[in-house]
Amino acid sequence: MPEPTPPKRIFPSSKVEARAAKHVPSSAQTESEAYKLAFQDLDFLLREDLRPVRFQLELLKPELFLQEAKVASTFVFYGSARIPSPENADALIAAATNEEQRRIAERLKAKAHYVEIARELARLASRYPTDDDGMRQFVVCSGGGPSIMEGANRGAFDEGQESIGLNIVLPHEQLPNTYVTPELSFQFHYFALRKMHFLLRARAVAVFPGGFGTFDEFFELLTLIQTGKVRPLPILLFGRDYWDRVVNFEAMAEEGVIAPNDLDLIHWSEDPREAWDYVVRFYEQHPDPPHIQTAPPE
Repeated sequence: MPEPTPPKRIFPSSKVEARAAKHVPSSAQTESEAYKLAFQDLDFLLREDLRPVRFQLELLKPELFLQEAKVASTFVFYGSARIPSPENADALIAAATNEEQRRIAERLKAKAHYVEIARELARLASRYPTDDDGMRQFVVCSGGGPSIMEGANRGAFDEGQESIGLNIVLPHEQLPNTYVTPELSFQFHYFALRKMHFLLRARAVAVFPGGFGTFDEFFELLTLIQTGKVRPLPILLFGRDYWDRVVNFEAMAEEGVIAPNDLDLIHWSEDPREAWDYVVRFYEQHPDPPHIQTAPPE
């Protein structure tokens, strides 16, 4: 006679409980706010006191989804949402209504080629083979918005591969670009949690010209590596003319506020193939995590 198999669980799941709660008879007691199941009570979850719970939820949801999607590592792309694509650059200039706007539009047009560079670099990363366990490496990850971010997601799309978009709620509307994989398109309330998810699986980061948001993400990464909070990883910086104009890295070292070898954390590049080859060489010299192979894609 076969041995009886005990049930996997004795408590009903939260989904079962939620369905059961819909059929509770109506009364003064059951219609009160207090009677709602806590996890179904949106007003309760939005209370000021529940911020730590919302932090945890925003940490857990993308983490669980990415685990289920077998995303082992990511190739992160940072950059401006304002740089036009090459095909839209002239329209931006034509829309200028005064000389200052025209000058700014021309400067943005001069950076439009970085959208295509991001796209090509993402294509190279997206050709990386899946490992024997079905885990995926160097999955393209961006902020999910337009411009540089869209170029990166589009590059993965070109290769028939999924890509991640970490969008954020802003006062002005920002929707995910159409190349983000819908099942890997996440929306955040907290910048801090969003930045954490950018780096939890990052094994390479490409930084393109950008504004306050790009500076925030880029300098936090430099700080984390400089202080030993995360292990070194390839940081590819595109647009030297731009960065040299807005940040004097050498002066920081000369002033003694950073060490001269902190400048070695950055790898300057203007070419997507050269940048990808640098990532490959980096992991040939620093084979950690060991599950990342170093053979470049065909």
